[in-house]
Amino acid sequence: MTGNASADHARKVNSRRRREKPAVAEQTATGPPPSKAVMTGNCFGLVEAMFGILAGFVLAALAVSVFAAPTQHGHHASQYGEEIVSLVGLWIGLSGAVLAATRLAARDQPGRRAPDGEVEPGELAAGSGTGSVVRDYGLKLRPWPDIPLGIVVGVASQYLLVPVVEAPLLPFVRHLYTRLGHPAQSLTNHAFGPGLVVLAVLVCLGSPVVEELFFRGLLLRALTGSFKQLGPRLAPAASIAITALVFALVHFEALQFLGLAGFGAVLGILAWRTGRLGPSIVAHMTFNTVTIIAIVVAR
Repeated sequence: MTGNASADHARKVNSRRRREKPAVAEQTATGPPPSKAVMTGNCFGLVEAMFGILAGFVLAALAVSVFAAPTQHGHHASQYGEEIVSLVGLWIGLSGAVLAATRLAARDQPGRRAPDGEVEPGELAAGSGTGSVVRDYGLKLRPWPDIPLGIVVGVASQYLLVPVVEAPLLPFVRHLYTRLGHPAQSLTNHAFGPGLVVLAVLVCLGSPVVEELFFRGLLLRALTGSFKQLGPRLAPAASIAITALVFALVHFEALQFLGLAGFGAVLGILAWRTGRLGPSIVAHMTFNTVTIIAIVVAR
């Protein structure tokens, strides 16, 4: 009796193990998440990114025109107000491209739909749209190490990277380092009190989030996916370089171009190496905040 019971128990255990093997095999085939978090490219978003930049500049120009319209009736439109509405118009274009890209990509996927309407990521190939901005662009922030890493990179970029990258212009531009700060000074010269607080929030918080989501999220990942035939090393390098150049160009600052391109490359490396936008967002926030604080203290 005891022997038969033990044999029956052993057969049941072996049967359960055999039934569990397919699940284990399926997990192995899918593969565990990589131990080294490196950004992967997306197979979508490049067209939307180009339209987003164009739409952003058009909306910025329209916003400034509407804001300045009262000057025709004897009123004066402040430069501070023009800068604010211009930023908002640009952000609408960039943010719209980010949302449109991920939604359109998810709509084209045949995968199983989750209750919230999004495509479940386990059903999709790598780099396909899921309908989630967080998953598609790595919009994640880890307190450690993202915050301290971003602060260190932002301060170092402002006080070490930019002066070194801009140094080749010293023989050709008089008072170069003083002139590099003119755009930021002109932006804040007409802002005081509550207006300065609003401007600081937009520049130190809004701008880093929107620009990182667009440039290091949408554009960088779309380029990496488009260049994947170049290989795992050259594709990210080319994508980071192009994204940095576009990032510098859209600021329309000739003297600051080299510094902005260098800073854009650093932000791209952060996003690629960590697979998240958290470190680059914190670094961008720190970079802009240091600038605003220095200008306000020097008043």
